[in-house]
Amino acid sequence: MTTQHTPGYVWSAVEDAPVRELFPGIRLRTLWRGDGGATAHVLEMDPGSHWEGIDVHEPGPEEVFVVSGVFNDGERDYPAGSFIHAPAGSSHVPQTTAGSTLFLFYPEG
Repeated sequence: MTTQHTPGYVWSAVEDAPVRELFPGIRLRTLWRGDGGATAHVLEMDPGSHWEGIDVHEPGPEEVFVVSGVFNDGERDYPAGSFIHAPAGSSHVPQTTAGSTLFLFYPEG
């Protein structure tokens, strides 16, 4: 079997990604950083955890995919399988009652 490597192709495993606790019960794992400031992360939220303050999307938008659990943006619940596009300048208060794992993509940093 031949293994082909494409220049610029990057992969990472969530369990190997460095972890940073943002708030009690909320951990960020950075999977990738692009040259133009784009980043990809996994956000793990324990049951009953919440963002301290308001999460403002600057300088660009935030793309969210709910991998597991139920995520709440301060206004409504998003079950696993949901996709959310939050435009630049928008804001919310991330929280979860049941716990949630999110994939986050910031195309502009």
